Amino acid sequence: MADYTLTELMAVAAAREIRDGEVVFAGTGLPMLGAMLAQHTHAPACCLIFEAGAMASQLAHLPMSVGDPRTMRGAATAAGLSEIFAFVLQSGRVDVGFISGAQIDRFGNINSTSIGADHRHPQVRFSGSGGAADIACLARRTVVIAQHEKRRFPEHVDYITSPGWLQGADSRRQAGLRWGGPSVVVTTKAVLRFHLDSKAMFLASYHPGLSAQSVLDDTGFPLDTADAVETLPPTPQELRILREDVDPERIFLR
Repeated sequence: MADYTLTELMAVAAAREIRDGEVVFAGTGLPMLGAMLAQHTHAPACCLIFEAGAMASQLAHLPMSVGDPRTMRGAATAAGLSEIFAFVLQSGRVDVGFISGAQIDRFGNINSTSIGADHRHPQVRFSGSGGAADIACLARRTVVIAQHEKRRFPEHVDYITSPGWLQGADSRRQAGLRWGGPSVVVTTKAVLRFHLDSKAMFLASYHPGLSAQSVLDDTGFPLDTADAVETLPPTPQELRILREDVDPERIFLR
């Protein structure tokens, strides 16, 4: 990966998950990089919304956070958190939401609450859901961004903060979640997707310089690797836009 960094590769992979015209719930960091890149390339009509209240933003400069005033540039509405969650997300208007967490299991369930069997007396306590559980339940699909380490990809998460496909198959719908679910997990090693029937995670691609086996070695559950290929690298145009238009100050690019 001499011509680009891992962060750039992940930002491009995230951007490619956004379709033109979609409503995108983007968070700080890589999701913003991906959303801005998509808006500058193949999805100019995607509608960016941010947790702090900006809707339909037309970003000129990369915001430092979801509450940065730069998220308001060109926005159709400058509302608040309650409006974003109640009137946009809860009503099913968000097509794709970006989330992350400390643990992710084979069905895309996410833990950002605690590590340990007894969550009342955990080994480690994290910050909790924030808005991630709402996004996981109510967006039409979710894109998960994650650090790829074996301890972060256990067979079962210690605590389900943000539901994925629960126990797989039809269990999410049976639990009352009528739509949504994770569609892809973009990690520091790979791009992982979910089988249509079982909802179990499988390896779609491994990043350049790695192999399917190296991804398996850092995953705490079996992965179907039958159709795994190498992740497509960023194009020269994508890299130019990321570096010159999206994040020229290298706020998040590394």
